[in-house]
Amino acid sequence: MSPMRNLEGKVAIVTGGTFGVGGGIARVLAQWGARVFVTGRSAHDGVANDEQITGIRCDHRVDAEVTAAFERVATEAGRVDILVNNVWGGYERMVEEGTFTWTKPFWEQPLWRWDAMFSAGVRAHYQASQLAAPAMIAQRSGLIVNISFWAAQKHIGNVAYGVSKAATDKMTADMATELKPHGVAVVSLYPGLVRTEKVMEAAQYLDLSNSESPEFIGRAVAALAADPDVVRYTGRVLVAASVGQEYGFTDIDGKTPRPLRLTDV
Repeated sequence: MSPMRNLEGKVAIVTGGTFGVGGGIARVLAQWGARVFVTGRSAHDGVANDEQITGIRCDHRVDAEVTAAFERVATEAGRVDILVNNVWGGYERMVEEGTFTWTKPFWEQPLWRWDAMFSAGVRAHYQASQLAAPAMIAQRSGLIVNISFWAAQKHIGNVAYGVSKAATDKMTADMATELKPHGVAVVSLYPGLVRTEKVMEAAQYLDLSNSESPEFIGRAVAALAADPDVVRYTGRVLVAASVGQEYGFTDIDGKTPRPLRLTDV
């Protein structure tokens, strides 16, 4: 699939867009012609090697830094067409003092993990959407994509993870209700097993036969953003591989990942 240019003139913000899924999304949106701003603690301020991508270093747990980042986008670009809420917290320190705590029952979980998932995750998505929505409402168009996962619907990993992803999907549904009259769409997007840098560190222990590249998730976002009737999906949970089937794109290796279902995860 050669890059299309039908996002020319569009402005995108990808939170947590330096590495992993966010990095793949940012790269593809730029390939499709969008001007992309990536935010996060690991973002490097200024224009990246690809002149379509600009980094803005900010901590999404610090309100003033996030507000300043969005004000900078408004000043430099004058609009926002696509917001991808990808930044997340709680994956760090899965091993503490030699113990793997990620799958512990909730009464043995460190409380910081709940706080990280909500402050750097759900709340960060809420604030970014608050800051992007007025520009989208003014132009009567826009797309907000909240990166979520099946843990919203099934116990996976731990209780805090499931509650935070369920909150993300409920936020999608309710934001969609309020934004639909203004022509703005909001969706939750579920990746499959994505070959991020962290996942590939453990590749020898994983079955990657149905995995997806970070760019595949980017192609899903780009296809949705380029659809003039994307509002028909607003409020819904979309599976990236199903979006691939709907719009007819493959992964960067030419493969077509199989969409997972609730019974598969």
